[in-house]
Amino acid sequence: MRLVFMGTPDFAVPALQALHAAGHDIVAVYTQPPRPAGRGKALRASPVHQTAEQLGITVRHPVSLRKNAEEWDAFKALEADVAVVAAYGLILPQIMLDAPRLGCLNIHASLLPRWRGASPIQSAILAGDTQSGVTIMQMEAGLDTGPMLLREAVDITPATTATSLHDALSALGSTLITKVLAAPHDPVPQPEEGVTYAPRLTKEDGRINWQDSATALDRRIRALTPWPGAYTLMADGTVLKIGTAHPLPDLNHTATPGTVLDDALTIACGTGALRLTHLQKPGRGMMPADAFLRGFSLPKGTIFSSTPDVTGTQA
Repeated sequence: MRLVFMGTPDFAVPALQALHAAGHDIVAVYTQPPRPAGRGKALRASPVHQTAEQLGITVRHPVSLRKNAEEWDAFKALEADVAVVAAYGLILPQIMLDAPRLGCLNIHASLLPRWRGASPIQSAILAGDTQSGVTIMQMEAGLDTGPMLLREAVDITPATTATSLHDALSALGSTLITKVLAAPHDPVPQPEEGVTYAPRLTKEDGRINWQDSATALDRRIRALTPWPGAYTLMADGTVLKIGTAHPLPDLNHTATPGTVLDDALTIACGTGALRLTHLQKPGRGMMPADAFLRGFSLPKGTIFSSTPDVTGTQA
């Protein structure tokens, strides 16, 4: 099949590789433009861009598709049977959605209609969902509203992190999109009930509010690591990032939420407590709690703040 692939981050790479391995004629790859990265802020091509070049596929990276008639014409001239979209990052105008003979298909990392939008993986963990999954959807103008062609679930366990779920859904998406393109699948409208939206994340979402329960805070840490990252504040404003923690939901205490309860970095929560197992102080890497404590004193009775002071939006 003659197709265009549109994607940007690591999540989309397995799908591109699988479609290429399946023998499809990928006439072009669309991805976000190279961005400054690293300490030197040198321009770095996206993971999809790098993979496409390795596969010898033409890469296009327009800054915007809005009011971009030149790019619309170039896309239409590719005469694709279908466009496959996976975490591309730009909104496709209707003229582009209509250009491929069979339209545009999206690999979406949720069981639609739950978690339409920008952060379905993180939102599923934050909400305490027991399942996530991938939906292959026929794209239309609405935000993830199109009819479904195929979907499959994966379990979310108490050990699931954003990283592990991302990798599982990325692999699943590559499998499902190859199945959809290999054989006809009847589109099924999304149910009207059960619609939820996953917002774009900001750094502020990673702020730990110790008034929350240990269970909720454990989910927040697992959902928001590595980005935007969970963090808490010392009384002097020092930001400590939290990499991993162990929830103790049944631990009873009368301490103010945010108080260090012992020498093992057990922190009082609104309900239960959270034992911090990996932390990072400014200018250093993430490290195990015991190594962290050898160079940073957090004695019993120390109280972390829940006052926000770190903001920003996801790149």
